[in-house]
Amino acid sequence: MAHSPSAPPIPMPAGRRRRWRPLVLAPVLAAVLGLALWLLPAATLALDTSTGVGLQERALFQDTVDYTLTNQSGKDFSGQQLANASFAGATGKGASFSGANLHGAILTQGAFPDADFSGADLSEALLDRVDLSGTDLRGAVLSGVIATGANFSGAQIEAADFTGALLDRFDQRQLCQRASGTNPVTGADTRTSLEC
Repeated sequence: MAHSPSAPPIPMPAGRRRRWRPLVLAPVLAAVLGLALWLLPAATLALDTSTGVGLQERALFQDTVDYTLTNQSGKDFSGQQLANASFAGATGKGASFSGANLHGAILTQGAFPDADFSGADLSEALLDRVDLSGTDLRGAVLSGVIATGANFSGAQIEAADFTGALLDRFDQRQLCQRASGTNPVTGADTRTSLEC
């Protein structure tokens, strides 16, 4: 039975919500959909970064190099830009990193016995569980490194800067026994930086 336009609304029971009727929403949805379809080509062009994705990735990671689990023994990396590079699990026996920028590099569980890191920037690097036995760390900057479980036996550390380095207490004591000099880059006293 049809209701007349002047009929009063039917009271709703308490606790029931009024539902939207599909016929009322249809024009609204059609208008929104039409506007979205009209704006879609412009929005798609504005957000299209497909041509620049490679450039963006290269810009973000241009200095990142991955030598994870590789053998770099005897290789020469002297003076190279290796900031944030990964040498995790790598072997670099006798390799030369003299004067290289290894800021933030990951050398975790690597083996670099007898390597040359003299004058290298190893600040903020991850050196945990790394074999650095017999390495040349003279004049190197190791500020802020994490070197727990590392092996520094026989390492030359004259004028190295260990400011804020995280070292095992045993390693810290061993390094203090042969610490001397002042870092030429940071001006930090090696013994002071090791908190000897």
